[in-house]
Amino acid sequence: MAKTNGKNWLRAKGSASGNKVTFLELFFDLVFVFSISQLSHALAAHYTPLGAAEAALMTFAVWWVWIFTAWVTNWLDPDKMPVRGMLVALMMLGLLLSASIPEAFGDKGLLFAGAYVAMQVGRSLFTTYAMTRVDRANTLNFVRITAWLVAAGVFWIAGGLLEHEARLIAWVIALAIEYAGPAAGFAVPGLGRSTARDWDVSGAHMAERCALFVIICLGEAILVSGRTFAELPFSGLTSAVFVTGFIGTVAMWWLYFRFGHGRAAHRIEHEETPGSLARQAFTYGHIPILAGIIVHAVAVEFMFSHPHETGDLGIAAAVLGGSGLFLIGNLWFKGATSGRMPLSHLAGLVLLILLAFVAPFIEVYLMGILATLVLIVVAAWEYRSLTGTEAAPTLH
Repeated sequence: MAKTNGKNWLRAKGSASGNKVTFLELFFDLVFVFSISQLSHALAAHYTPLGAAEAALMTFAVWWVWIFTAWVTNWLDPDKMPVRGMLVALMMLGLLLSASIPEAFGDKGLLFAGAYVAMQVGRSLFTTYAMTRVDRANTLNFVRITAWLVAAGVFWIAGGLLEHEARLIAWVIALAIEYAGPAAGFAVPGLGRSTARDWDVSGAHMAERCALFVIICLGEAILVSGRTFAELPFSGLTSAVFVTGFIGTVAMWWLYFRFGHGRAAHRIEHEETPGSLARQAFTYGHIPILAGIIVHAVAVEFMFSHPHETGDLGIAAAVLGGSGLFLIGNLWFKGATSGRMPLSHLAGLVLLILLAFVAPFIEVYLMGILATLVLIVVAAWEYRSLTGTEAAPTLH
């Protein structure tokens, strides 16, 4: 085994091939197309305050298991057979996790929890072994990470055995433990805590991995719109909703990729402590981006099914909240990677807040059009203010 573990499983740092995203990583991400689809359908089907809380918790969980895997494949080489085997096993567990999402707070709670814990703890143990005798700092990092994930796993499994509100409470505690881990440096008595300098990530790889995940989410939003449109009788109204949903998704793509992603990749590649920036901008900062796209997909479904409804604050929250969450995430992401908050995004959030006051008096499909126009205005403002300054390290 001495010849098949250790550095033979790690990427060649500093080389072009060592930073690229492999086909297996893209294949792995396909599992999460299913996850995002399941999350959007679960939220639309159980659109109540409790249903929204449950969907939010599962969104946090799906993102966390994916981003932890993205961090791990920053060091491990997916072209090596042991690493391939690990990723394929994670894919299988990911399918079980995704399949259980609609009934995660029903009969499949233990399946959801068991698949999640197996992915988190199993991957962490595998990486700890791969780092042994090669990188002592990261070996200790993953020992600490494993300890935190095991502690959280107790609450995940316990929640799977409980029912109703007790399950939700146990899983909230589990998520709180896991999300506090990076901010606390995964501190463990006797083993100390990790520092930002320990996380020698490839900025280009991390930026590309997260960008590909955003593409997956945007693709799911387009699929929801197209599938629903195909199932409904053709009319001017359904066509208008379809076009609105599509343009809204394109505007989200533009806002993230036109200036945000490229500048973030450039900044993190030249950062002295890329791990700290990656934790802030990618690990945490992308959560509202993901949530915004999922809620946007749900909003499009509501625009198709309740186009003329007025006064429903829940639907209004989805229609305006999808765009709002996406702008908040981009504000966080771009602020962390540039040092300045884009004024266009702040103005967009103000416009959405103002729309919330008139939302009870306008029909759902009109509200959707207005929310999409806000995204277009933000994109145009940012484009106008930044055109010709793409190479600059900060936003103006």
